[in-house]
Amino acid sequence: MIASLSGPVAALAPDSAVVEVGGIGIAVQCTPNTLSGLRMGQQTKLATSLVVREDSLTLYGFADDDERQTFELLQTASGVGPRLAQAMLAVHSPDALRRAVATADEKSLTAVPGIGKKGAQKLLLELKDRLGEPLGAPAVGAPVSQGWRDQLHAALIGLGYATREADEAVTAVTPQAEAAGGTPQVGQLLKAALQTLNRAR
Repeated sequence: MIASLSGPVAALAPDSAVVEVGGIGIAVQCTPNTLSGLRMGQQTKLATSLVVREDSLTLYGFADDDERQTFELLQTASGVGPRLAQAMLAVHSPDALRRAVATADEKSLTAVPGIGKKGAQKLLLELKDRLGEPLGAPAVGAPVSQGWRDQLHAALIGLGYATREADEAVTAVTPQAEAAGGTPQVGQLLKAALQTLNRAR
């Protein structure tokens, strides 16, 4: 099993990165949060999880071991594959997921694309004794809505856009983010931002 990758970032896309290891470019599927910390040409180290299927080998990359471990634990629940586990981590940090499960917060889980009310109830039951207790206290008074701006801006800069272009793209998708309520999905906003930038070019 490939547990980690270390090397320069050779390419970045909205949902993946290529890390050069020993002259070989290895594609890694990543969440927007992980991608926002990567820069073209700079050294990086990612914790990874290899998912083996009959017709594919897919490597998923994470900013740290906690994220990778949470990704693997989520898949022990029935009906949760790597794509849904990654979607959950795109919307919530590992600690936010642990807190949601510990407090039976159904609404937090239904904020993830692909999880409905019944699915959330089932996941809360199955994951209750698997994810463990939250490590940190929730940030008091910190507006969730602001976090997506920084993440989105950093992801666009990481993809090679100029600061001015990133600023304009964030402004363009702000109405969509505000319509989503307190927890906008950065992955969806990144796709929308890239579409506005492509139209502008």
